[in-house]
Amino acid sequence: MNPSAQGYVYLVDDDPDIRFYLSDLLRQLGYVVATFADADTFFKESMDLSPAVVLMDMRMPGLTGVQAQQRLQAIGRQTPVVFISGESHPQEIIDAMKGGAVDFLIKPFNREQLVAALDRALARDVKQRDQFVRLTHVQRMFKALTEREREVFFLILQGHANQSIGELTGVQADTVKKHRAAVFDKFQVSSTAELMALCAGLDLAN
Repeated sequence: MNPSAQGYVYLVDDDPDIRFYLSDLLRQLGYVVATFADADTFFKESMDLSPAVVLMDMRMPGLTGVQAQQRLQAIGRQTPVVFISGESHPQEIIDAMKGGAVDFLIKPFNREQLVAALDRALARDVKQRDQFVRLTHVQRMFKALTEREREVFFLILQGHANQSIGELTGVQADTVKKHRAAVFDKFQVSSTAELMALCAGLDLAN
């Protein structure tokens, strides 16, 4: 992607005039845009890039917007969605927002509304991808721990000191100290605070 680009926009709309107008506008604003006439074509031809957002009409031939949103979730693709629609039933809007849509823009909307919604979606995608990269990194290091080190690791994250860990595990404090040092070494950290910050918000128990 061009370093100056704002992000990727997958524009999915069956109206060729809308596709032409919005794609031209968004490219002028610095976004990288790929257009699709329907959701089926989007799923067949688009690549999972980041940071990105799906800008999608609600009512199209084939899959509706909500059905496409559900399919994204089913295949594990977390690209945020912004819906656009000329007319929609309240239930469609509710379903879209419950499904995690960033915004639902009713046509005609202005450029400022569109850009604000797209930028919120792109920011969410950056955060999601950063979280995924961090989780993958931490999982790789976690797998390098022995069974005893994993036990000590979780107790460290709970804030237990060496003596407390020893009492809970039945291991001598000096041995706990060695296990703690091994955990720090494998996670490439030098303190409990660093370990907690690295693992904050990640579920490694499963």
